[in-house]
Amino acid sequence: MDAAPLAVTSKGAVRGFRRGATAVFLGIPFAQAPVGPLRFAAPAPMAAWDGERDATAYGPTAQRGDAGITLIPEPSVPGDATLNVNVFAPADRDPDAALPVLVWIHGGGFTSGSPASRWYDGDAFARDGVITVVISYRIGFDGFGLIDGAPTNRGLRDQIAALEWVRDEIRAFGGDPDRVTVAGQSAGGGSVLALMASPAASGLFSAAMALSPAIGAVSREAAMRFADRVAARAGVRAGREGFASAPEERILAAQRSALAPHLVRALSSLATLLEDGLPLGPVIDGDVLPRHPLEALADGACADVPLVLGSTDDEFTAFTARYAGALRAVPVPLALAVLGLRRSRRRAYLERTRRRGPAAVLGGFFSDRVIRSTVVKAARARGAAPTWVYRFAWASPIPSIGVACHCLDVPFWFDHLDADGVAAIAGDAAPAALAGEMHAAAVAFARDGDPGWPTWDATARRARVFDAAASGPLVESAAYADVVPLV
Repeated sequence: MDAAPLAVTSKGAVRGFRRGATAVFLGIPFAQAPVGPLRFAAPAPMAAWDGERDATAYGPTAQRGDAGITLIPEPSVPGDATLNVNVFAPADRDPDAALPVLVWIHGGGFTSGSPASRWYDGDAFARDGVITVVISYRIGFDGFGLIDGAPTNRGLRDQIAALEWVRDEIRAFGGDPDRVTVAGQSAGGGSVLALMASPAASGLFSAAMALSPAIGAVSREAAMRFADRVAARAGVRAGREGFASAPEERILAAQRSALAPHLVRALSSLATLLEDGLPLGPVIDGDVLPRHPLEALADGACADVPLVLGSTDDEFTAFTARYAGALRAVPVPLALAVLGLRRSRRRAYLERTRRRGPAAVLGGFFSDRVIRSTVVKAARARGAAPTWVYRFAWASPIPSIGVACHCLDVPFWFDHLDADGVAAIAGDAAPAALAGEMHAAAVAFARDGDPGWPTWDATARRARVFDAAASGPLVESAAYADVVPLV
């Protein structure tokens, strides 16, 4: 019987387990537990330990309790030591192999999500010679609330600390700290763009992948208003001492209560959400995130870092489809006007969109405004910097979805169509060949800095189209032309 894999880090030894050809190490702490005096502090360095540390179970997660029905099964794990990483490496690797590394950041709107998901297990990457590190970070108010007397952007600082751990420790797992690709989806994709804009993350990764990036660049003013609402609902003073006096459960309940009115307004008038965004996420603080990520990219931030970015074709239309009956009588031009789209752009958008019916058009507009236009804006901002754009166009066969929805592409990138919960949104016969193509592109990018299709440029605006159809171009020009009126 093969011995359980062992890795010796600078803090101590960790003993994982072997799963087929993969050496798995779970729940390795990269910083001290953010509790007590460290609750609203920057991540503190981990102390060394004696002996071998067990790394055979997922570590505690920042997400607490049942997150409800989510497209990606992301369990919550109780416990205090929430700042941990999961590592997946080839079981029979050469200790001196210096393999490329993929660091994965989960999504969840900066308020939920967990690294303890089988969707993120890196077995296929390990099979293909890439080490995967899945990181945790503080979410919600504990991670991103603006608190007087506390460091800003604690969740973003956690991500940077995890990348520093990779720089310092990944050799113990056979990885190359000079070949690190940081990747994430949804809020994780937005985190990638924020890290590219952060001077504190400079030099910690050599390539980046932003999948369906939802930018969470919150203004200081909006963050302060939200902190005041949370304090009022928690019955504490809006400062570090006041928030620290309340147990985590009370602050979490206050956070949810403070978010609820915002979300209700957003559902009744999406203009609020489209213009102001959610009040929790990376804050433009003049420090860790000095300015909006798109502004930083336009000014040359990470211009030497290759970037892959893109989205699914219909991120959110499956959600509005649930309300197709109620929306049937809504005049689409009027709704778009209420949502802030000027007349000339409104006409151009309606001419270009392929969607029909109020529910599809409004869901598509939300998809395009929040995520798909971000892809175009980021690609444009990068100028001549090496940038590859893609579209995920394969539509789910599940009748209640029927489109290329948010999160559907994730198990394809990981080549993990057999993970629990994938069939619920991709069906029982998702195209394995498509997963093979997408995963191979991710492996090539992590290994060589090139996913295998032509780069984006301002004239051709090329994108790789990922679909299971036998016909049609693999690379299209004038990609994302339907969202151009929004940018």
